[in-house]
Amino acid sequence: MGIVLGIESSCDETAAALVDSQRRILAQRIASQDEEHRPFGGVVPEIAARAHADRLAPLIEATLADAGMRLDEVDAIAATAGPGLIGGVMVGLVTAKALAMASGKPLIAVNHLEGHALSPRLADPALQYPYLLLLVSGGHCQVLLVEAYGRYRRLATTIDDALGEAFDKTAKILDLGYPGGPAVERLARQGNPRAVPLPRPLVGSGEPHFSFAGLKSAVLRAKQAGQCSDADLAASFQQAAIDCVIDRTRIALASISGASALVVAGGVAANQAMRAALQALAAEHGLPFVAPPLQLCTDNAAMIAWAGVERLASDASAADPLDIAARPRWPLDPEAAPVRGAGVKA
Repeated sequence: MGIVLGIESSCDETAAALVDSQRRILAQRIASQDEEHRPFGGVVPEIAARAHADRLAPLIEATLADAGMRLDEVDAIAATAGPGLIGGVMVGLVTAKALAMASGKPLIAVNHLEGHALSPRLADPALQYPYLLLLVSGGHCQVLLVEAYGRYRRLATTIDDALGEAFDKTAKILDLGYPGGPAVERLARQGNPRAVPLPRPLVGSGEPHFSFAGLKSAVLRAKQAGQCSDADLAASFQQAAIDCVIDRTRIALASISGASALVVAGGVAANQAMRAALQALAAEHGLPFVAPPLQLCTDNAAMIAWAGVERLASDASAADPLDIAARPRWPLDPEAAPVRGAGVKA
């Protein structure tokens, strides 16, 4: 089916996009909230929700204008319905409901994680199901087998903190400002990744899940000890994180067969050192490595619109009721066995 308007407001990016079934991003706008949250060193949920409420309507109007379209020319309206900061999610979903009601177009409530999971297919027409996906962001760290649209089998998740959160906390420890992940990556290029002996939680244990809380604590202790440069500490943290990710992903690859590719998505997928290590791992297993372009790694509305396109392709009559609720948590694989620790985040 033709063109979907996507809306994303799950965290601190207010975004709207128009995407068609030919994988063309007809228009896309993103309003960053970095300046609002920078004084606090992280996202403040109430500030984020208010910013979404102020910016979303004019952003959607501008996105339609960029594409030279009217609302009645789109075929469906897709919006993030969770998981995320519930205030922001509600702003986007309520806006989408109002637009759907006013235009008579179907509403598609999208799982934010599904948007990330499918974003590589928006960028790469050759990517076929099933594929092994490493989903790494500020709120999630999972390995999933993406079997088809709507079919996701979780193979691993974090038992405490997400990888993106670990990058952000490391940036805070090193006083690098916000957003933290890109700042850590920039500083790490100047350091020695083997200079500081940081732990690799669960590496070698054979356990499929992730843990980053201990690594964050080790970074703090190393900083307090004052025996290394910030650049060396950033580089050593990044290398430890990469080693953990490669170990977990290798275990996941050994547990499955028939995957068409190794795929990475989510905000941390923008990290170039991480991409290089994953590309080498894919080559070890004779698999293509697929990563979306940087603009589709961080939160964006094009991936939400594309998830809507895929939903309509699987069921042309698909639509969600206008009373569907926003969800602060929404697992992609609700049948996955629970894990110890804080794995309920998944």
